[in-house]
Amino acid sequence: MEIAALLKSKDIKSKEKVSLLARALLSNEITPDALIDHAATAKDTEKADCIEAIELASKANPHIGSEKLFHFVVDSLSCKAARVKWESAKVIGNIAHLYPKKLDKAIVSLLINSEDKGTVVRWSAAYALGEIIKLRTLNNKELLPAVESIVKREEKNSIRKIYLDAVKEASKF
Repeated sequence: MEIAALLKSKDIKSKEKVSLLARALLSNEITPDALIDHAATAKDTEKADCIEAIELASKANPHIGSEKLFHFVVDSLSCKAARVKWESAKVIGNIAHLYPKKLDKAIVSLLINSEDKGTVVRWSAAYALGEIIKLRTLNNKELLPAVESIVKREEKNSIRKIYLDAVKEASKF
């Protein structure tokens, strides 16, 4: 599959492009690295489509999340485009368990995104941070108090619930 040609096609809607890319990733027709390489130089809309395809594929098979992919989505958390930020956060939530000792930079960026004006960006940051909390790493020593503070100021119950459920799950034996 030619990634650039698919993404430039005017005959295929965005959601279908994302779905085709995700299936191609899962069937090894394209590699995550090839998709990352394309996304790295793409405009935000195409970049978001690529990351969303990775998110769908990593949800089904987290092991597609190479270290290169992990670093790419962590770096993408600081993108100006909201969709790039929220798709990147969801990928991190899907693959964080593969990189429990490399989460520091992701956590810092996710905490920043937890204060974003966009609800979906905050929801996705909560999802990723919740998955990280559930890993019960040493990061929780600093992460749990930060999340407690977020919960106090977050106006959306749905987002607060993600954090509270993660803290509850992490406290189980």
